[in-house]
Amino acid sequence: MDILHESLLGDAERGCFDGQFLLAMPGLSDSNFSRTVIYICAHNSNGAVGFILNRPQSISFGELMVQLELIDDDDTAVLPQSAMELSVQAGGPVETGRGFVLHSDDYHSEATLPISEDLSLTATVDILRAITKGKGPDKATMMLGYSGWGAGQLENEVSANGWLTCPAVNDIIFGEDLDTKYERAFASIGIDPAMLSSECGQA
Repeated sequence: MDILHESLLGDAERGCFDGQFLLAMPGLSDSNFSRTVIYICAHNSNGAVGFILNRPQSISFGELMVQLELIDDDDTAVLPQSAMELSVQAGGPVETGRGFVLHSDDYHSEATLPISEDLSLTATVDILRAITKGKGPDKATMMLGYSGWGAGQLENEVSANGWLTCPAVNDIIFGEDLDTKYERAFASIGIDPAMLSSECGQA
């Protein structure tokens, strides 16, 4: 959580992409972000941090909890339904061994960081233990790693038509059908991504 506290959420004024979706345009050359939907949880003059919402990991939440030694292998079968259904996603190429839970604001711990009026971010094992006991937030998604941009970098990529931005939609953030998030995010602003080309201008 230190990058959010120290680099982004200090005294700098919130940027225009804060709380927005980034939708990868067809011409985006970085394979790490092809056809991705990213939620930008912090953006200001220091840079930006966000999480990819549609890149599943091969490990389940229960398997990850066993690896972290938060539960025993036998306990995976008796996890609450909400924990069994919680997807683990690849949040981005930075610090991929680090876990983050983006969640509704009905869960709070000392390490919970408010992101918007109704969303928070927690990156400690406290929330994982709560989820395994059925005491976690009503809505949550877990990411391993995050996506980060330095000062001015994201603005330049958007200007170069690498990304299209649009308002974030909670149903897409927490939706379970990862394969359709890209199309649904574009549909939320009335665009069919199949009609875009790598030469499209910024919308």
